[in-house]
Amino acid sequence: MGLFDGLLGGRANRFDSGNAATTAVELTKRRPRISLTKQGAATGHLRINLSWRMRTSDIGGPARQSLLRHPLKALKPPEVLGHGQSMVDVDLDLGCMYELADGTKGVVQPLGNLLGDVNAPPYVKLSGDDRFGSGSGETLYINLDQWNAIKRLLVFVYIYDQTPAFDRTHAVVTLYPSSGPRIEIGLDERQPQARSCAVVLIENVKGEVIVHREVRFVYGFQSELDHLYGWGLQWGRGYKSKTGR
Repeated sequence: MGLFDGLLGGRANRFDSGNAATTAVELTKRRPRISLTKQGAATGHLRINLSWRMRTSDIGGPARQSLLRHPLKALKPPEVLGHGQSMVDVDLDLGCMYELADGTKGVVQPLGNLLGDVNAPPYVKLSGDDRFGSGSGETLYINLDQWNAIKRLLVFVYIYDQTPAFDRTHAVVTLYPSSGPRIEIGLDERQPQARSCAVVLIENVKGEVIVHREVRFVYGFQSELDHLYGWGLQWGRGYKSKTGR
């Protein structure tokens, strides 16, 4: 698995999460770009959430067959069945490569416990490592009050240490600005062999916060995304802890 070595871990922080607006803007191939500055949402903490669930056919099919041999499984609640082997096999992780205005580059991700810091460089913090795709998912916080110190951010999703299975999940990355509607990006394209996906590029264009939908799948890991976007980091093999978050 890809891992950038040598970054300092961030301190634990409490965040304001922005307004969970009832309306949403979906970024698509035909409408891939939005300016948070023009929306009046270029301040405070930008919250970026990854959530996913297994496709119904993947959960329901094997479960119905197993009931013939194990009828008592019908008594288990749906959430127990949903966290069976098919769910455990898909572990999507959220990460973010950053490049600051002073040229500093790095990554925030669960691997290596590189969780970042929201009040100090890189002004990006990862909260939580969801192994099962629960409703809360995984969340990045970006301190837009320090936007002048940031050049660009690449938010990406990758599959940790399991068989490629983007085609088995319904994954959504949602951006929650401090004001205005949330921004949704679906990862519903069938890419059964992909292991990583560049989801959204957030760039500082003359001080403006520009969000651009990418949704570019690759067959490798973070290092391949790095090469694709010219980050130039050094990567090596990394692992997550076997317990908890």
